Amino acid sequence: MRTGAQVLVDQLRIHGVDAAFCVPGESYLAVLDALYDVSAEIQLITCRQEGGAAYAAEAYGKLTGKPGICFVTRGPGATNASIGVHAARQDATPMILFVGQVPRDQLEREAFQEIDYRQMYGSVAKWASQIEDAARIPEYISRAFHVATSGRPGPVVLALPEDMQRDEVDVADAAPYRVPQAAPTAADLSQMQALLAQAQRPLLIAGHCGWTPEAIMDLRAFARQNNLPAVSAFRCQDLFDNHSDEYVGATGVGGNPKLNRRIQAADLLLMVGARPDALTVNRYTLMEIPHPKQRLIHVYPDPNELGRIYQADLPIAATMAGFAAAARSMPPVDSRAWQEWLSAARTDYLEYIEPTEVPGDVNLGQILVWLKENAPADAIMSNGAGVYTAWCHRFYEFSQPRTQLAPIVGSMGYGTPAAVAAKVVHPERVVISVAGDGCFMMNGQELATAMMYGLNFITIVVNNGMLGTIRMHQERHYPGRVSGTTLVNPDFADYARAFGAHGEVVARTADFPAAFARALAANRPALIELRVDPEALSPTETLSGVRGW
Repeated sequence: MRTGAQVLVDQLRIHGVDAAFCVPGESYLAVLDALYDVSAEIQLITCRQEGGAAYAAEAYGKLTGKPGICFVTRGPGATNASIGVHAARQDATPMILFVGQVPRDQLEREAFQEIDYRQMYGSVAKWASQIEDAARIPEYISRAFHVATSGRPGPVVLALPEDMQRDEVDVADAAPYRVPQAAPTAADLSQMQALLAQAQRPLLIAGHCGWTPEAIMDLRAFARQNNLPAVSAFRCQDLFDNHSDEYVGATGVGGNPKLNRRIQAADLLLMVGARPDALTVNRYTLMEIPHPKQRLIHVYPDPNELGRIYQADLPIAATMAGFAAAARSMPPVDSRAWQEWLSAARTDYLEYIEPTEVPGDVNLGQILVWLKENAPADAIMSNGAGVYTAWCHRFYEFSQPRTQLAPIVGSMGYGTPAAVAAKVVHPERVVISVAGDGCFMMNGQELATAMMYGLNFITIVVNNGMLGTIRMHQERHYPGRVSGTTLVNPDFADYARAFGAHGEVVARTADFPAAFARALAANRPALIELRVDPEALSPTETLSGVRGW
């Protein structure tokens, strides 16, 4: 006989869970007690706010391809955690959120902190349910892992009534979950090869859905064998070696205008693992709906996404591993027709990543270039959202898989908890989190988590005293009428020191390398505050220029 909580924790062990992120609550005390007995197998990371815990779990899912596990309490805990569930949904990240729930005899009485999580998460999670019978826990947990990882990966939410966790049952365990691998048919590959052979201006666009390191290497080999110009979708730059001759840039916010025009001019788009969403195709302006003028091959693991917005000439339902392995094994096509096209696209990219001149004594573009030249190739970089990310995505280059942690959903506060997860998964690697001043303050408290567990990552806070993205739009549409976008910040270096972390301020570009070296040598979490001129709004725009004064 085992309690429901013990059965649940045993299922996590069976399914290969080695870490879980949480904010404790009285609604799942029995699970916390069961986790105590397996602390040598499952590392429990206590975060300081449920949004941070959920973001960390989502980042774990990105880094490992396994569902990130998060436990939160009912009501306020679940609502705080919803931000991470939304990120997992839009980013196609496997994740399982467990929510403590009121006892079963109090359900539907609006009990203390009671919420119906099926309704709350029904439109966000891939599956949201509640386990009311402890004997069915192995079934529910097995289904949760299969749903979270199959097709288009995503989040699952399971509510755990408090009394159910204490029920004693005699029940058999489930077997470890297995992810089905769909591959393209021989006819798919033959038609794809024929479309490639007819192309004059092809582009390969790879997105975020369900990649393994092996599949990424197969995709890179396919692009190289066929000399295909390779484009990463927004915040998916680590799918390609950015130094390779085939790589020509990334789509999305702050993307190269020349690349956007090239997508419009292409005669064949091979879209693999990417959804043709507003970011990938620039608010749906780069492709016509419903049938683009470019021939379109769309490869995606979920058939429901194929034809959802754009009608593809060749829709292929396949996992990334299945497609990439099959594509790599195809005989290469004659690519001489598009060699000039590839060369010009690569030149456009190399010109675009040259640092620009900006107002003030700190040039973030030059700092990002220094980092890409001096950080280890396997360093992991995380960031949240804000205009500062335009520098991150433009001037930093990735070469190894799973080294970029950035929310495609574009939500703020992600970088610090994502860095927590990165150091849990890869304690031996350098982890760098870049955040704006507004972005950092949304989850900067997770520095306490980093200190508690000895997770020694480096945070770079870009401080310009404002919410830069919103201010940019505000000045563009309502010039000079500043409302709600000015920030008064702490001394971020002192803030870090208050946690026991290493902290310092950089006010000149030339001072950054020495500061970074000291941060690396500190042997504890570190924060470097960059004091940036507010005029340096983006790599190409100033505040005054946007305002038009």
